[in-house]
Amino acid sequence: MVRDGYFYAAPLILVAVLVGWLTSPLWALIPLLLAGFFLWFFRDPDRIVPQTRGAIVSPGDGKVTDISDIVVNGAKHKRISIFLNVFNVHVNRSPIGGVIRDVRYQKGKFLNAMAANSADENEQNIVTVEGEGHTVIFKQIAGLIARRIVFTRKVGDTVLRGERVGLIKFGSRVDVLMDSDVQIAVKLGDHVQGAATVLAYAPATPELTAPGAQTLNAGAR
Repeated sequence: MVRDGYFYAAPLILVAVLVGWLTSPLWALIPLLLAGFFLWFFRDPDRIVPQTRGAIVSPGDGKVTDISDIVVNGAKHKRISIFLNVFNVHVNRSPIGGVIRDVRYQKGKFLNAMAANSADENEQNIVTVEGEGHTVIFKQIAGLIARRIVFTRKVGDTVLRGERVGLIKFGSRVDVLMDSDVQIAVKLGDHVQGAATVLAYAPATPELTAPGAQTLNAGAR
């Protein structure tokens, strides 16, 4: 359970007690149901993280809505977009193990997260992780309802593949930008789980295949 769930639920439980005491227990059901929804929404289940070398896992739960080739700063990338509705787990995970090289918050609009232009125009947090011989950029993108993005790491931190790194509240979207030579492992319409579903595989590099090479992909449940 993410602690935010308690922050939302506790006042509603107090309201339910007061309403039930001052009026009728039936009226207390409304705030109690809302409190139950927030406790359920901010759930944070453990996940088994794939340990295959080069695996790039999903940073969030949701539905794959776009797989495309894009150009960023002159470099070609594969992009996978995942839409998170209000029923999905909203805890975000690191796609790979490595070092956080850049974190950039961008103010913006709150368009429907399924809209194509939301990837550029919406409020978002852009995170670059370098490790396992490659670099992955993932975006936490606010949606029509979501108004707060939480990121709990900073530049220079080391993260494990699948490690919890943040949260987007309510409906939202995550984009994953990878090198153009990755092998995509999902298709449009697939439902994915954060930390557990492999989105793509990066090609092996000499430093990863050398005897005794160390890895940062131990995973995080």
